[in-house]
Amino acid sequence: MPELPEVETTRRGLAPHVERQKVTAVRIYDRRLRWPVPPRLATLLVGKTIDKIDRRSKYLLFHTTSGTLIVHFGMTGSLRIYERAPARRRHDHLDITFANGALMRYHDPRRFGAVLWSPSHLSHPLLAALGPEPLEPGFTGESLHDALRKRTGPIKPALMNSTVVVGVGNIYASEALFRAGIRPTRQANRLSRASCARIVSSIRDTLNDAVTRGGSTLRDYVGSNGEPGESQFHHFVYGRAGKPCRVCGTPIRAARQAGRATTYCAKCQR
Repeated sequence: MPELPEVETTRRGLAPHVERQKVTAVRIYDRRLRWPVPPRLATLLVGKTIDKIDRRSKYLLFHTTSGTLIVHFGMTGSLRIYERAPARRRHDHLDITFANGALMRYHDPRRFGAVLWSPSHLSHPLLAALGPEPLEPGFTGESLHDALRKRTGPIKPALMNSTVVVGVGNIYASEALFRAGIRPTRQANRLSRASCARIVSSIRDTLNDAVTRGGSTLRDYVGSNGEPGESQFHHFVYGRAGKPCRVCGTPIRAARQAGRATTYCAKCQR
């Protein structure tokens, strides 16, 4: 599933082509996503200008004066920008054309993503209860420590809970905990304030590094220009079970947490 770095990479790639541009056409090829694409989307968007593209957690928000287009990639979704669009492929669900000639196409083989419309995105059920953004100043060691006080489970699933912090999925939770030197099995509410501060700093460093490298491409993800990310070549633990730790050489261990694969170094992480 594309996580925060992949979504942020896409946002940055789309913004120069889409922001302050008027929508001239919307073509819906297949409405069948996690929730059906609104049938009136063309009526709602054509003639409107995309004032700004924001990201909230793993959602892209295309703001207009009358509402917001909300896009989530699910497991295999992606948004590409074209100056001259190729022939439509299978699993291309939606095209949006702009006055500058750019065409933005949503592609999603498994159809777990979403393309929705909201008159007021702040109150939309998918966004209203989200926790703090990990790259914003409000996410601190103290705030994380407070959020974990009643969580008796392990720290890694807690970091993947969007009410604790948004956008930190399986890949980057594993990577951030390695950088922080903390095992993913540690009990969340027993972590000290100093440990929480290390986790916050490591999450920021991990996500920023991944954005710089265009995100991680493990299967389907490509950026808005069609290029894969390169962050996967620099992972410390994710996807490296049995391989030597890049820091100490100890074989990376694998486990299951909350139904997800977890990898860690038993020597570097305590």
